[in-house]
This record gives sequence, structure tokens and C-alpha cells, in this order.
Amino acid sequence: MARQEQARDSVSIAITGSGGGGAITAGGILMEAAARAGWYGLLTRSVGPQIRGGEAAALVCLSTTPVACGAERYDVLVALDWLNIDRFAAEIPLSEDSLVIADPEAGEIPPTIADSGARIAELAIKETADGIPGGRPNMLALGIAAGLIGLPESALFATLEKTLGKKGPEAVSASSETVRAGMAAAATLGASVTLSPPSGAGDGRWIISGNEAAALGAVRGGVRFAAAYPITPATEVLEWLAPALAKLGGSLVQAEDELASINMVIGASYGGTPSITATSGPGLALMTESIGLATASEVPIVVVDVMRGGPSTGIPTKSEQSDLNIAVYGLHGDAPHIVVAPNSVSDCLFTTQWAVHLAEAMQAPAIVLSDQFLGQARAAIDRPADVAFIARREVAADPAEAYQRYAVTASGVSPMAIPGTAGGQYTADGLEHNPRGTPSTRAEDHATQMDKRRDKIAQFDYGDHWAEIEGDGPLAIITWGSTTGPVRDALARAAADGFRTRLIAPRLLAPAQPERFAKAMEGVERALVVEQTHSGQFHHYLRAHYDLPAETRTLHRPGPLMIRPGDVHAALLEWRGP
Repeated sequence: MARQEQARDSVSIAITGSGGGGAITAGGILMEAAARAGWYGLLTRSVGPQIRGGEAAALVCLSTTPVACGAERYDVLVALDWLNIDRFAAEIPLSEDSLVIADPEAGEIPPTIADSGARIAELAIKETADGIPGGRPNMLALGIAAGLIGLPESALFATLEKTLGKKGPEAVSASSETVRAGMAAAATLGASVTLSPPSGAGDGRWIISGNEAAALGAVRGGVRFAAAYPITPATEVLEWLAPALAKLGGSLVQAEDELASINMVIGASYGGTPSITATSGPGLALMTESIGLATASEVPIVVVDVMRGGPSTGIPTKSEQSDLNIAVYGLHGDAPHIVVAPNSVSDCLFTTQWAVHLAEAMQAPAIVLSDQFLGQARAAIDRPADVAFIARREVAADPAEAYQRYAVTASGVSPMAIPGTAGGQYTADGLEHNPRGTPSTRAEDHATQMDKRRDKIAQFDYGDHWAEIEGDGPLAIITWGSTTGPVRDALARAAADGFRTRLIAPRLLAPAQPERFAKAMEGVERALVVEQTHSGQFHHYLRAHYDLPAETRTLHRPGPLMIRPGDVHAALLEWRGP
């Protein structure tokens, strides 16, 4: 029998089962109901690459404060079955303080779970659900989890109605009865992981994924055309954009492949419409030649790359940051372009909107490096602040005689004539050209245009948005993207241990910002570089572009095991020594 526990500020719950068993649905309702009641939350999922079946786990972290990363250890694991548990058990760390709730019908507890030292409680999940007309085991698991954390019934059943209402009143009634049975079963365990009361109501809170936030940021930035070929884990960007663009008079086209999609986007932007595509690593590899075309022809486009484990097909459903090299260096020739990366789920909105602004302002391609963790995580967040980054392209409304599309200007940006503008005819292709756009092999023209494309990006004022910088200690942790969340949590722990640290998380990866970085590093004596790659790509990128302290260490590993706050904290303690 598990022991009674006091209320806590955060709780982590995993609901696991087989694909199609509804574990993800149960986790989503749990997180949304908790947000409705006033808590913050983060829902991530662990699934296999199969189209149907396989493994499925909903990983829910709830807290009285915003949640930016997964749990160090899971307080509760509710297992609908043990099928394929070996595929993702390492992603659900347990301890002797964890509570595992399992159905005896599911068979013997797997060694990976039993050896964790977690407390085991058996409940007849399937039998109880089957005894309720229309009942499902995942709804019983939802009730168990809700009962353990003390989730208010009003928030739970309002969310249940919202989520299942389209299935009809019978489905809602059956699920509600099953949830109540799960809450009653939780009360028999003699245990709880009750959350402390929230600080306020959750009425104004958003529940959004990083992919949805990126799509919203694109629309807010002025995007009105999208073309893409679906690919895991970026497809939700397109699913959100399709109806949203239609409401705004824009459109989305599903192309036959990634090559077609990137070229459609270039064509739409050439016609004057801010445009975007979304993909993952394999798709980005196919798009690189056309991104080079956009660079040479100075046509603004945005490419959202939701990174996954690689190389090649890799692990489509797991997160990694290993597209950094191809995004920054992958174009052939010297092809200056913009690469930005969001540092949280909510930052996906800001960073993508900023990327549209940058691409349009500089008439250049911008790549947004998100990843599976950020893209497919759903978070309960405070409403993001509105920002004023709206696409503003310098257009030649009344071209002068002998219009020079690629004229050298002080900013490097030359007015772009939209097709159909009288007197604004010019050639736009991938061949090197003179200021008029006429193809040229002259060394002078090549050098002039190369300088122009470089200077307009290098001289642009990116302001303070280039990085998130916090703290002022002599030890810096340098990270980016989805690893920013766990690093932040680790720094809070390190402060309690007497560490004076600072966080430097670049949002702008290309072009490099050596002067800004040097200023951010003033007074830093040691640095720890944290990233989710096998080869340490981010560390090598930093060494190539910036001066690092002689005492610089790295913490890097590939997915699917995410870097957690404890990993960073342990690295700091190891550095300090006994």
C-alpha cells in the first residue's frame, strides 16, 4: 500500500499502452483539464514510427508554475498494458518514490519497471472499464490520474465534454461514468500526489503545441501562402495553416513532394506574397538546392524544419537537434541566409513571426529550426505578448528607366519589382547576374553580388532578439532550442548550491553575432555547452564562430533520451568536484 503524500507544486504522470489504445487522448484531456483549473502543464508523447499500432505514452507534467521540459522522474505510471514497454521505458524514468498502477490482466511486471524500485499497485483496469457500457480503459486511467492529483471534477468533466462532444451524448456519458469509476479506484489506493492549489484561474491560458504556435507566428508575420509535403513531425504546422490561411484569403497547397513545395513557395513569394513551407530533416535535404536559388535570386521565403532523429529516415517520432549543420552550412557555394531557433513552445510563435519579418526585410531565405519535442509538445502557457513584426518588403512601385533589380545599395537590399509592374521586368534565376539581373560570368559581377548578399544579412540590426541571456556569473551554460528549458531548471538548482551562472541561448544561429556574443560572455571564465546531438554540432559551430573560454566542457547526446535538468546539474557538480 502506497503512503499518503502532501500536496506538491509539481506532478508528473505517464499513461502508457499500445498505439490506438487512447493513452495520448487521456493525457491530453488530463493536461487540458488541469490548465482549465488554473495549473500549467506540458504534454509530450512517446510513440513509434508505425502508421498503426506500436507503443504509445502520454507524458504529462503539471505545475503551479510554467513547465518548459519533461520530468526528471515520473511520480505516477498508469499502464494500460505492457506491450512494447521496452521500446520507451528509458524515456519514463522512475524511482522508489514513484507509483506504478498496473492491470493484473496485463501480465507480469516487466523487469525494467520492477527494478526501478517503484511502488506497485494493481487495479483491474480492463475489467472495470468493460463492466461499464461504452467504457474504455483509457478513460479509467484518466480518472485514476485525476483522482490522484485532486483535479476538480468541474474542470475535468467540462474538458471531457469539449473533447468528446462531437461523438455524441452517449460517448460523453459512458466516458464520464468510466472516469468517475477511475477516480473512485484511485481513492482505494491510500495514496495521492495532490497538486498544490493554483495561483489563479486558467481562463486566459493557452493550450498550444509548438507546431501550432509556429503556424500562428507565420500568419501574424504576414504569410498568406504555404506549400508543403506532409512529414513527421512537421505536419501539424500545415494542418493548422490550411484553414487559417483560407479564412485570411490565403491558401495552402499540398505538393507532390518536397522539391515541388519549396519551388511553389519561391514562386508565390516572387509574385509578392510572403510564403512558407514546413518539413523535417529529409525534406530539408531535398530543398537545399532551391533554397540556394532563393538566395541567389533574393526571393524571401521561410522554411520551418521540425528536426527529428537522423540520419536518413532516422527516428521520425523522436527529437534531436542534429539538423544544425545542414541548416547553417548545407547550401552549395557561399549562400548567406538566416537560421533562427525557438527556445520554448511559446517561443515558436515569436521566432517564426520574426523569421518572416527577417526574410521579407532582407529578401533572403530564413530557416526556423524547431524540433519534435517543441513541435509536438502541447503546453498550457500564459498568452504570449503580441509583437509588431509584420513583413515589410521593399518594393519598387514605380521603377525608374533601366530598372536594376540587384542594384548595390547602402543596406544591401534593393527594391523588388512585383511581376506585372510597368518597367519592372527583370530576370530572376539561379545564374549569377549583373545589377540588372542579366546572367553574367564576369568576375566583377560575381564578387559584387556576393558582397551584396553577404552584407545585407551581416549589417542588419537584429537587436536583443538574437539570444536569451540571463544571469551574470563567471560560469556560462550555452545552449539552444529545446535544451534551453532543462538548462533553465538546472540553473535554478545550481543557484541553491552556490553556483553563479548565466544562460546564453542564441535564437539567431546564422549569421553569427561575434560582437554580441563577446559582450554576453564578458566575465565568463568557464563554459558548458549543452545540446541534443551525437557529434556535438553546436559546440563545433560555437568554436567556428566565437571565442570560448579555455575551460569549456560539453554535454551532448543524441535522442530519443532527452537531456534533463538533473543531467546538467550533475555536470556542474562534477566540474566543481568534491
